[in-house]
Amino acid sequence: MRILIIGAGIGGLTTALSLHAAGFRPVVCEAVARPAPLGVGINLLPHATRELTALGLLGDVQALGVDIGELVYLTRHGREIWREPRGLAAGYAWPQIAIHRGRLQMMLLDRVRERLGPDSVKFDHALSDFELHEGGVTARFTGRDGAGRGSETADLMIAADGIHSVVRRRFYPGEGLPKWNRVTLWRSTARLQDYPLAGTMLWSGHSRQKFVAYPIEQDAQTGETLLNWICDLKAETGDTPAREDWNRPGDPEAILGPFADWRWPGIDVPAIIRSAGSLYEFPMVDRDPLPRWTFGRATLMGDAAHPMYPIGSNGATQAIIDARALAYHLHRGPDVDTALAAYEAERREATARIVLMNRAQGPDRVMDLAFERAPEPGDDLDARLPMAERAAIAADYKRVAGFDPAALNAKPGYAVG
Repeated sequence: MRILIIGAGIGGLTTALSLHAAGFRPVVCEAVARPAPLGVGINLLPHATRELTALGLLGDVQALGVDIGELVYLTRHGREIWREPRGLAAGYAWPQIAIHRGRLQMMLLDRVRERLGPDSVKFDHALSDFELHEGGVTARFTGRDGAGRGSETADLMIAADGIHSVVRRRFYPGEGLPKWNRVTLWRSTARLQDYPLAGTMLWSGHSRQKFVAYPIEQDAQTGETLLNWICDLKAETGDTPAREDWNRPGDPEAILGPFADWRWPGIDVPAIIRSAGSLYEFPMVDRDPLPRWTFGRATLMGDAAHPMYPIGSNGATQAIIDARALAYHLHRGPDVDTALAAYEAERREATARIVLMNRAQGPDRVMDLAFERAPEPGDDLDARLPMAERAAIAADYKRVAGFDPAALNAKPGYAVG
């Protein structure tokens, strides 16, 4: 069966590896002319590292990232709201790993080329148009110079082309730009000596002003840490930035003022901001859940199917699970159309619930509740936000997002090889 994957991001490359493990030989077409390790940090939750383990990639991922053993929520004054173990420390059979997105993508690209061959990924091939026909699809491609790159006819086209998906736009032409909640994220990394929170995800503040940090590289010999950090600020008004303004270089001075007094024992947020490497602005956006992903022999996955707010560390994780589920159903199904229906039935509503829960702040909701009920350092947080309520919020998110520890450990994996 001839399979085309549109997009060589984390989701597309994991799909290629999963399909190869299931006996298929997909071809990946990517708009970028030259791959580069771009981006900042992401978290791979245990239900994602489980699937990467099945692909024989856990060692590669751990060599590039940091095992996460704890999550801590703080108020803007540094008061602890919630603390919980993560990964192996929480009883999962698989770790949680924080990693540089670009380094993960380059590793996946290397493995695709090793396993599927050097010609399995075609760069400088932007999808310009496609036609569905009985039992297949014909896709046409254009290079960055505007010249045609020919066409490909396949039995199946998988759209892993992200939040600005060409395929999604064809099926939903009136959707417009993604939905912005007026929060801007300033994202960067900083190299620090003797960072005190090894293996810890730190969330502080509330939905209108938040600081997030976690290590994505740690040198056991020198103690040097590459810290991924994000500052969120919400504007009162504004329209969604034009696509060309996403990932634009940011100015540290724009955020130093609002975070000037965010200092706690061992953590100096202004100092971290001043230590930044390249700083980028990014709008916090998502799209509404869709009533349908599959049209004939074309289907959506990852951010093309269910872009979500970066809350709960679920974006890349859900794309990886999409990839594995799709390969599994294509491997097990009696025919392509039945397999696509089974894939969509399993994944569409499940991811829609996460999108909507992230709009309601997901597990970060405890920070908003702490800010609303006990905004001052002297307020009685324990009385106004009982620990049982905090625990219920954390547990409910894990259940909806598919990584309750006991349920995940007991759930069968997507065996395709």
